[in-house]
Amino acid sequence: MYLGRIVAAGLTPSGKPVAAYRVSSRSFPNRTAKLSGGKIAILPRPGHEDDLAKNPYIAYNCVRLAGSVALATNGSQTDPIIEKIAMGLPLRDAFALSLLAMDYEKDSLDTPRIAAAADAASGLCMFGIVRKDAVLVRAMKAAPGQLFYLSTYEKNYPCETHEEPGFTAETAEAVCAHVISGGVFAGFEHPVTAAAALWNGTGYDLAVQDA
Repeated sequence: MYLGRIVAAGLTPSGKPVAAYRVSSRSFPNRTAKLSGGKIAILPRPGHEDDLAKNPYIAYNCVRLAGSVALATNGSQTDPIIEKIAMGLPLRDAFALSLLAMDYEKDSLDTPRIAAAADAASGLCMFGIVRKDAVLVRAMKAAPGQLFYLSTYEKNYPCETHEEPGFTAETAEAVCAHVISGGVFAGFEHPVTAAAALWNGTGYDLAVQDA
C-alpha cells in the first residue's frame, strides 16, 4: 500500500514520548533527512538539487522542538506550528491555525499537509491534516508501546485504528528504522528517508536514516 508521507507519534515500551516522520515517494525519491542545529530537514540528495525547480514542496524542515514538544510534519507548516507552540499556544490551536492558513499543497496531486506532535509534559499526541475537502485536528493518548500514524493518502484522518501496536523501539535511531521497515510500516511502499525525536527525560534525542 502506498501512503505517501507519514507522521507518527506515541510512546516507547518504557513510556518515552516519540514523534517521527517518513518520506515515501514515487515522484521524488532522491531525498535525504539532514540533522542540523537541533532540527531535521528534508533535502534533495547531492546531484538532485534541480528537483527543487520541478516541485518547490520537496524541501522543508520536518522535525522541530519546543520545550517538551516534538513536532513532525511533511512541509513548511513545521515552522509556523512550532513557533506558535513556543509562544504558548495550545497544540490544538497551533495546529488548526497553521494548517488552515497554509492550506493543502497546490501541486498536481493537491497533497495534504500533515502534522504530528508528542508532548512529554501532557503525555498527549496531537495529529492534524488539511486536505482539499477537510481540516482535521485531534488529540490522542497512547499507551506504552503504541504508535499512532497519519499519512497524506489512504490513512489520511486521525484515528486510533491507525496504529502500530507492536512498537518496540527505545532509541531515536531505532524509531527511524522502525518507520522505514518495521511492523506495519514494512507494508507501506516506496520508503525514502526517516526522522525521529525521542524524549530522554530532559530533552529530545534526534536521529535520521535513509531507506
